[in-house]
Amino acid sequence: MFPMVEMSRLTVAAPLDSMDDVLAACDALGCVHVQPYEQFEEGIGVGQAAAQEGRGELLTNVRAVRAATSAVNTGGAMPRKQVEGLIDGSFPGRIEKVMEHLRAIDEAKASIQSLAEERDVMARLAPLDLPLELLNGISGLEVLVAETSKASKVRDALGDLAKDCEVLARDRIVAVACRPDHAPEVQIVLGQLGAKVVQVPAGEGRAGKRVAEAKSNILRLEAKIGSDEASVEAWVEANGRDLVCVHELLERQENLASAPTQMAVADRAFAMDAWIPTGRADEVRSALKPHASLVEVEAWDGGHHGHDDHDDHGHGHGPEPPVEFDNPSATKPFELMVDLVGRPSYGAYDPTTLMMFTFPMIFGAILGDWGFGLVIVALAMFLRSKPMAADPVVKNGITILLWMGIWCVLWGFYFAEGFGFVWDNYTWVTYEFTNGNSPLGFLYPDKPVELFSDDFRALIGMNHLTYPLHRASAGHGLEEYVIFSVYLGVIHLLLGFIIGFMNVLKAHGAAAAFFEKGSWILILLGGFMHARLFIAYDGDLFALNAYSAVMLVGILCLIVGLAVYEKFGWAGGIIMGPIETFGLLANTLSYLRVMGVGVAGVKIAEVSISMGWEVMLTQFAAGGIGYLLGAIALLLFLGIQAFAIALGLLSPSIHAARLHFVEWMGKFHSGSGVPFTPVGGRSIHVEGA
Repeated sequence: MFPMVEMSRLTVAAPLDSMDDVLAACDALGCVHVQPYEQFEEGIGVGQAAAQEGRGELLTNVRAVRAATSAVNTGGAMPRKQVEGLIDGSFPGRIEKVMEHLRAIDEAKASIQSLAEERDVMARLAPLDLPLELLNGISGLEVLVAETSKASKVRDALGDLAKDCEVLARDRIVAVACRPDHAPEVQIVLGQLGAKVVQVPAGEGRAGKRVAEAKSNILRLEAKIGSDEASVEAWVEANGRDLVCVHELLERQENLASAPTQMAVADRAFAMDAWIPTGRADEVRSALKPHASLVEVEAWDGGHHGHDDHDDHGHGHGPEPPVEFDNPSATKPFELMVDLVGRPSYGAYDPTTLMMFTFPMIFGAILGDWGFGLVIVALAMFLRSKPMAADPVVKNGITILLWMGIWCVLWGFYFAEGFGFVWDNYTWVTYEFTNGNSPLGFLYPDKPVELFSDDFRALIGMNHLTYPLHRASAGHGLEEYVIFSVYLGVIHLLLGFIIGFMNVLKAHGAAAAFFEKGSWILILLGGFMHARLFIAYDGDLFALNAYSAVMLVGILCLIVGLAVYEKFGWAGGIIMGPIETFGLLANTLSYLRVMGVGVAGVKIAEVSISMGWEVMLTQFAAGGIGYLLGAIALLLFLGIQAFAIALGLLSPSIHAARLHFVEWMGKFHSGSGVPFTPVGGRSIHVEGA
């Protein structure tokens, strides 16, 4: 139930001059996670990062190129000796060439920005048609330039001062030449007219000519940027694999060089505290024994946990082991989603496997259209064929997208919906070219079939749980879709609370688990059954029955849990317990978004049919000008369908993610786990590292 790699504590002590050998052995093992030394004592500090032998500048350049490009390794892993040969050989020269292009691009963009600002200023000054040297003023004369919608009124506004000034107004800009001692008065008048002063740049010539020069230079620089970008793309295409492999090796060497800063170092010896997978303990001992005077591996005892350290569901004082997922290959892509909210603490439940099922399933239930699902599957397969799919993170994202599409297809066939059409014969619109029958009618009976017995349908309150379920047709499933959303929410939340119960049970015992998580289970089940009794059987909302009693007992247990185990105190527990209960109601009703967003998507697709498809058929049947109108209707149909698909991919994804990250995972997942990061990093693109 707790799929994580079991960790053991590793303690290593060795002479100071053996540090490089120990680190090299750890790098070769690829399974040693160093725990930073933080208990500083007199005479004991931390080590210093090792020198990089001139590779620091190369790493900086490589990082810059990786950040500026989309280089991927499509050729597979490269042997370490070959990568080392690249670093010591021609690669630094090659990286410098592409850096020249990147620097040229940055310089050109900066110049374009400066020229664009100059062009804009000159364009404002151009209507005056005066030389810049005159606008900047001459000895004994000051020129004030400003923009105002009342430029023609400046002379009148100056009044008697106008006879001592020269005023030139064009469009929305005005220039006033005056003696320096009159300048303050002129500025006041311009301010009263709401004028904005224009700072005239230094230079010579007329503004109109400078505008033309700036535009010409911008075009020239844009052409140069295009040329340099083409050169960069060509370089990446030819050297992308080398770049990715060199980057990985340099980053790993940088990580290894900085490892001494995490170790306890004295004058003549050092000590390393680390974590390793328990299954590789013997291998680690054998690799480190020749270089260290002490190599000790011990199983983690859980930190002697107690309730005093219970606030974060940790396992006691001191550092916890890092978390390494241990999932089968089919579920590994969904580790990406778990990492978005942080890894579970060590020993807690890893929800990756469940999310592989529940996330795409809920997404599919929201969108529920096999046509849109096939488009999503096709999009995933298209992206998988692209070079970027070689990146592990991108590959995992594409796999998640593929599962979303598959579940959307499955739900779509159950709903009998594809591209907004209903595809069973019972509700199929009679089109002459199909002889009144749906092309997929063979998948469905003539009329929707009740899936369960009358007694079961009455028990769950879903009177028309049929195959197919017409969720958007009045009287044919919309109410069932609402009830389905509520059931989904209750079951999903209940599963989260059960996982949380197991987490706390494992970490802190049965009492803490019951009062912290068991109380919520009682509230959820009791409240749900009481609400069902009230709605389905017209019960009394405030009546005391077995279900409401269970809910009240749950609230009392929650108060105890908050007061004793969550350290709220009795006053805090009594106040917060009932208030928190309403939060659970909000969490449950939040699952109604499955229905709301799903039906909204259906209606958008229906608009494409009513405004596009059906109009197209009518116009084509009319002939003549109808062919043109039909073609326009076809374009409208395709446009709305494209919008519906795009919205159907985005919106259900957001809501399905929210239901998992907020409503569900909040019931058991802390996200406080530390990822397992072996010293020297992981080898993905470099073999034998």
